[in-house]
Formats: sequence, structure tokens, C-alpha cells
Amino acid sequence: MDDILQEFLAESWENLGQLDSEIVELEKDPQNADLIASIFRTIHTIKGTCGFLGLTNLGSVAHSAENVLGKMREGLLDISPGAISLVLEGIDQIKSLLEGLEATGEEPTTDNSALIDMLDQLAKCASGSSDSSSGQEQSEPEPSSSADTESNSTESSETSQAEAAGTEGVSSEEQVTESVSPSSEIEAETESETPVPPPTPPPTPAATPSSTSEGDAAAKSSKVSVADLSIRVNVNVVDSLMNLVGELVLTRNQLLQLARGDEESKYAAPITLLNRVTTDLQEGVMKTRMQPIGNAWNKLPRLVRDLSQVTNKHIELVMTGAETELDRTVLDAIKDPLTHMVRNSADHGIESPEERKANGKSESGTIHLNAYHEGGHVIIEIQDDGAGISRDKVLAKAIAQGLINEADANSVSDSHIYSMIFHAGFSTAEKISSVSGRGVGMDVVRTQIEKIGGTVDLSSKIGKGTVVRIKIPLTLAIVSALVLESGGQPFAIPQLGVVELVRLSAEDREKIETIHNKEVFRLRDRLLPLVHLNEVLGLEETKLDDDDLDDTNIVVVQVGEDQFGLIVSRIFDTEEIVVKPVGRLLKNIGLYQGTTILGDGSVVMILDVGGIFNKCGGSAAHSQSTAEEANTGADSDTISMLLFSVGEDETMAVPLSLVARLEEFPQASIEHNGGQKVVQYREDLLPLLSVEGTGYGGGEPIDPQPVIVFSDNNRSMGLMVNEIKDIIDEQFVIRMQSDRPGVLGTAIIAKNAIDVIDTQYYVTRSTPNWFESVEDKKTFRVLVVDDSMFFRQLVATALETEGYSVVTSDSCISAMELLERDSQFHAVITDIDLPMMDGFEFCEWLKGQETTKNISTLALTSSNSSANQSRAADVGFDQFLVKFNSHELISCLDGCFAQMAVDAGVNA
Repeated sequence: MDDILQEFLAESWENLGQLDSEIVELEKDPQNADLIASIFRTIHTIKGTCGFLGLTNLGSVAHSAENVLGKMREGLLDISPGAISLVLEGIDQIKSLLEGLEATGEEPTTDNSALIDMLDQLAKCASGSSDSSSGQEQSEPEPSSSADTESNSTESSETSQAEAAGTEGVSSEEQVTESVSPSSEIEAETESETPVPPPTPPPTPAATPSSTSEGDAAAKSSKVSVADLSIRVNVNVVDSLMNLVGELVLTRNQLLQLARGDEESKYAAPITLLNRVTTDLQEGVMKTRMQPIGNAWNKLPRLVRDLSQVTNKHIELVMTGAETELDRTVLDAIKDPLTHMVRNSADHGIESPEERKANGKSESGTIHLNAYHEGGHVIIEIQDDGAGISRDKVLAKAIAQGLINEADANSVSDSHIYSMIFHAGFSTAEKISSVSGRGVGMDVVRTQIEKIGGTVDLSSKIGKGTVVRIKIPLTLAIVSALVLESGGQPFAIPQLGVVELVRLSAEDREKIETIHNKEVFRLRDRLLPLVHLNEVLGLEETKLDDDDLDDTNIVVVQVGEDQFGLIVSRIFDTEEIVVKPVGRLLKNIGLYQGTTILGDGSVVMILDVGGIFNKCGGSAAHSQSTAEEANTGADSDTISMLLFSVGEDETMAVPLSLVARLEEFPQASIEHNGGQKVVQYREDLLPLLSVEGTGYGGGEPIDPQPVIVFSDNNRSMGLMVNEIKDIIDEQFVIRMQSDRPGVLGTAIIAKNAIDVIDTQYYVTRSTPNWFESVEDKKTFRVLVVDDSMFFRQLVATALETEGYSVVTSDSCISAMELLERDSQFHAVITDIDLPMMDGFEFCEWLKGQETTKNISTLALTSSNSSANQSRAADVGFDQFLVKFNSHELISCLDGCFAQMAVDAGVNA
């Protein structure tokens, strides 16, 4: 395909991507002149390029759609649902022609005359009175008063002059469209563009620079243009780069494996440096593959609008978190599931206006899409305020289809009943429509989400609505995996699917029970089905010659909302792995999702826990475990207690609900800072304390050191113990009070008298202000603009230490580009003396934009002259600060943050 044609297709698809949502938004806000202008420019660009490339069929449709949009822009045509629907039909035809052009390299010869005639007729109806008053064209007269004619003539003249000035920069594109424009339209365009243009208006940052402007104004406009600051790269180049980085990660892992065996090696330092650089490079390349999830949402406003008309419902779509980024491959995988769920919410969830009004709701229903990061995952929530899902109706349907035994109906949990909705062919719709009701869609959702290592959960309340929560990984290219051994061979399991690890000694092996010839393990409050991995894979179990011969290793994994345990021979360590596709001969086995190369050079298979789950009977074990849960749920007055040993083998306990994590740290990683033991933990410092009054400080240090981690409200501390012993469910009653510091008292646990520690005592010893309220400043986003990398980093570090969320930019131009994509900032800190555009011009642009005018702006400069201070006040800076007093800057931001909290309280 010709490079110019390929570039045209890429640009057209990029522009059309947001056009559907813009037109739907225009229907809601007909007076939004900026929105009309943006839509008009997109169609105008496509039409102009079609003329240049000789695409007459495509150009004719675009030209007719442009005429209608032009009448809307001039105020001569009302923006009605009928007009919008016709424009959308024109855009759909443009997309269809582009698809044909992309597939064959030739323009389709589709007959679009009917659509073009309807568009032209709509445009002529709008301009009838204006055309008759101009006296330049012969058209059928329409009744109008002389006053109206004079008024329309004046408006038409003014509009022509405004368009001549505003479209001067694209006059070359207008000329090439003559081949696809009717003669009357050519005359109309010529009249509006040939008058001597008025004086060029002052340029603004939002304006497109004129290609024919002269002098300094043109030079300044060209500098402000943000289009020249980005490039389009073929996605194959990025994927190839990602593959090369993956190979580099594998090589890095091999070198690290070698370095672990020889700590005195002269290569240790270079390998450490290579590790750090490789990690940075990996993160950088991953960012190039990241795309905002809003790209997958572009079609949804149009979808909801069409569904509203088909179902005769009033539906509002609200989208938040569209800027949340995830890997392109993951983004492609979730587009169809999102479409299915939104369609389902619109058809099944939202009630008719009459039903909503009768139930005391507003006639307009709402579907809310929300996306945000949580750990290494992206969470997507689809929530509607509709009628909710009837538990009884779903249960009856599940029993009718044999998915649930009628005898177990009373003991099945709500979550398990709602999970039936994701089974193939399951639908509670009373009639099949063109929208949904065939029982396909929601099973596709779960299949697609689980295929990329994600989970989907559904909750619902009658009369309140339904929430579908999707949890997906950020990327699929390089993932963290647990390496284990079964049947004498190593395997890897993505850590996203691993819940916890359990090791049973030979004495505890009796805790594994057998029900209907199936092994289960009583893990706290439920029965966990067990599967021997070597039996599933058809491997013979090998005998191990070490001290752990009689230990049983269980990897607890999760598929959807179901959990089961894999019994394996050994568990090694976690490792970052590069996912390679499964070979052609192994694709149909269904137990593997890829292969990888470990640090020692060995090739291992990556297990597909979903495939193992399905091979072992799917969710059949789940019904059994949930029934058991219901039977044991009567003992709700018991709580889980964590038992650990300290000092001279003294056993103590703490409620498990207070424990965040259990860790083991090498003694070499524990440091002393100001008389306090600390360890670097999750990009922070974790203070460590010993249990008092037990003689813990004596004896040999334990390596690795077991630590119980307590966390709350972004604060954490660790309690060092000798050994983690067990978790036991008991009725928790303090039988005897204690006056020992750090001990609540003594309770009877597992028929033994055991002291229970006072968690509050230790957390306040490590952090005296532990229970003071902490303001979550992460929600307060700050943009720092400075051309000095050193100063940007200095300011960002100071603000991030205080808890603020900071984004940096090296110029006002790049800051403008960022703010045009994402204006959700609360404060902008900028230097004044900057190249291309200074801080004063940048502030004027900020205050002139509707989306950024309320952002607090702070000037931070070394030019502390009275003239600069006066000009800063004139252009709208809220504060003028001198470089660099961090306390003064933080004090100003704290004031802005406090004001934001006050405003939020007032709005609430």
C-alpha cells in the first residue's frame, strides 16, 4: 500500500476514533461551539485529503456531511436527534469506505447517492432563506419577510468573513476538493474564501497555526503547535523492541544466577549495574506500549446512544479514569467484554422511564464506568443504577439448567448464584431482542478476561443496581512468576493467580481429608479441593533426597472466584519471566499458556491454572466447598488467631485480621538507623521491633528473620519473632488480664494458655502518631514545569515526600500537550524564564481554557523583580515564590489542598 495512502488511513482512523463520542456529546450540548468546530475540522480534513488522493466516492460523502456540519456551525440548522442520526450515518459510511480501502488498496464503488441526497437536502433546507437573499444563485424562493432576509444576509456576510479568516491556513485543501464538489458548492466556497482577509487576529495556544501567515505571529504560532512534538511509530516496531527487551531480561536473569554463586566475583558490580539499567529499560519500553483505557471506551457513548433509541430508555453514560493506562495487548483483549457488559446493563439493568418514575427514581438511568490502578492490576467497574438482578430468578434458572442441585439451593451463597450468569447459554431475559437475551455475551466476558489472567466478579442489589468488577494485569509480556517442581520437572505459575503457599509437615498431613475420593484440605474457614499437579500432567512423582521429603507443598491458586490447591514437590522462588507463545503442537492441550527461559538457561512451561481447573471438573468442587462453608458458618463467633514463638520457645498469639503480611528478611538486609532496626520494604523503610519481656534479645540471630507486618493508613511496622507456628480458629476470650507491657492478656487457644499481644502498644512505639488521621494527598495532582532536570527532580522529590502526586514537564509546550489530554490537575508550578513559551504566556493560556482556568498556578523563579511580580499578578498567577524554599512551597500547596477539601465538602 502506498505510504501516503497508509498515512491517510492512520490519521483518519485516529480522528474518527473520538468523533462518535464528540457527536453524541454535541447532541447533549448543542451550544458548544468548540465541539462543533472540532467535529467540522475532522470531517473537513478527511474531505480535503480525499480530493488530493482522488478518492471521489469517499470525498463526496465527507463533503455532504461537512455541509450539514457547516450549517450547524453557522447556526442555520438546529442540532436535533434526526440531524445527528443522519450525520452519524454519514460517518458510518465513511468508516465503511475506509475499511474497504484499507482491505483492498482501492476505493470501494459503493452507491452512496441516497445518503448524499439526504445530507444535501438537509443542508439546503437550512440554507434556503439565506441563499435566496444573496442574489448570487438561482434557487426556489421560500417565504420570508424583508426584515428576515436582510438579517440573514448580514449574518451570512459576517459568517463568510469569519470563515475566510479562520480557514485561510487550509485554503490549499479547499482547492483540491473541487474535483469532488458540485459546481454550486464550489461557487459558494469561492465566495466565502476570496474576500481580502481582515487583519490576522492575535494567536492563541489553542488555535491551529496558519500555513500562510507571515512574520513573527506565524513563527510564534508554529512554536506553540503541539502536533509537531509527537511522532507516529508502527506498532510492529514497538513489539519488536519489546521482544528484544524480553531477550535482554532473560540474559540478565542468567547473569544474576551466575553472580549469586560467586559473590566475590569481579563481575558482580557490572552485573548489578546491568540489572538496574535493564530494569529501567524494561519499564521505559513498557510505557511505550501503554495506552489509556479511554481508547477502548471511544465507541461506548455511541453504543449507549443507539441502545437508548432502540430500547426507548433514557441512559446516561459516565466514564471516569479514562486516563488509566495498560498494555496495548490487554487493551485489545478487553474491548469486546466491555461492549458486552455495557450492552447488558442497558438492556437488562436500566428500567424504562415509566418503571423508574414509579419506583421513585429519575427517568434517566446511569451506567458508570470507572478504571483505576490497584497494585499490579487495573480494576474496571461497570455499575448501573437499574433494577438489579433477582437472586430467585437466577437460582430458578440455574436449577432448571442443572447447574445447581435443588437440594443445595438454600445453602448456596449469593456470589455463587450470581456467577451462574457467566455460564454459556445462561440468560434470564424473558424475550430475545436484537440487543441481548440469547445467553451469549457474559460467558464471552469471563472467557476473555480469564484468558489474559484476570478475574470478573458481579454483585447486585434489587432496586439499587448491579456492579461488575474486572481485575486484569497491566501487561502480559513480562510477568512475575512462581517457579516450582512437580514430577521432576520445573514449571512456572504467574503470580497473579497465586493466592498463598501452604506447607504441611508430616504430622499435619492428616489434616488432608478425603470426600468422594477427592482430597480436600481444611484451610481456615473452608474446604480447599486439592489436585496433584504431576497426576494432571501425567508425570511420575520422583522421590526427593532432602530433609523436606515428608513435607507437603500446596500452592493455593484462584480462577475467577474459585480456589483450589496444587500439590507440588518443591517451591523455589519468584522470578520475572518473559512469556513466549506455546508451540503449535502443544496449543490444543489447554494446560499451558506459554513457555519461558529461566535464569539457569532451562526452558520451562508456564501453567494455565484455568485449564487445569477445567480439566479437574471446573466448578463442581466449588458447590461442595460453598455448601461446607454454609454448614460451618454457624460458628461465626470464632476468629482466626496467628500463633508464633518468641524468646525461649514461648508461644504468643495475635488476631489474624490485624496482620497485613508475613515476611522473612535476611539478616544482611536489616539495618540500624538511629538505634532503630529497619529494613527496606516495598520502596520504603519498615521499622522493626522485638517482643518485649521474653528475653528475645539474647541468643543467636535468626536468619532469615521472620517478621509479622502490621499496616494501616499508609503506615507499616514489623514485629520480629522466632517462628510462625500456625493459624487456628478459636473463640477469642481473654481469660486473665496482664500488666506486662505489650500483652493484652491470656486466652485459651488450642487447649493451651497463650498470651495475646497488644498490637496497639507496638505500632505506637514504632510510630507515635500511628492513629492520627492522615490526609490522602495522593489525590492532589501537581504539574511541575521547568527546563532544568535537576530542579524538576528537586521539587518533585520534596512534594512526593509530603504525599503529593507529581508529574513533571520540561517545557510549557509539552505541559500544554499534557493538559490538553488530561486536565485533572489541581496545581501547576512553573518557572518564568523558559524557551519557546515563557511562564507568563503559559499562565495566560491556562486561565483562558475552560478546563484549566481553576487550576492553582504558582510561579517559582529566581527572577525576583518587582516587574516580574507585577506581571505575574496581571496574568493570573495565584502565588509568586522565589527558588527554592521547600517549606514555603509546601505551605502554599497545603493551603490549596485544604481549600480543595473544603470545596469538596461544600459540593457534597
